Amino acid sequence: MFTIPAIDLAATGRNITRLRENAGLTVRELQDIFGFATPQAIYKWQHGRAIPTVDNLVVLAAVLGVSMDEIIIIDANVKTQISA
Repeated sequence: MFTIPAIDLAATGRNITRLRENAGLTVRELQDIFGFATPQAIYKWQHGRAIPTVDNLVVLAAVLGVSMDEIIIIDANVKTQISA
């Protein structure tokens, strides 16, 4: 058994919102950068219902001028056990 940390989706979403606002970007501008037809994915990220895929996370970090580690919030109080 391995114990692994869990991503706090709600806190990560709030963090994405804060970082976007600090960068002076609107949701619409992020939508255009990613080439999304609608802003729904970005709203899902911000509301903690989903997190960006790894490739979108790389782009998001570059656009926001931060590392990927600065975007994702790990919940130190929640651990998930998996078996290998």
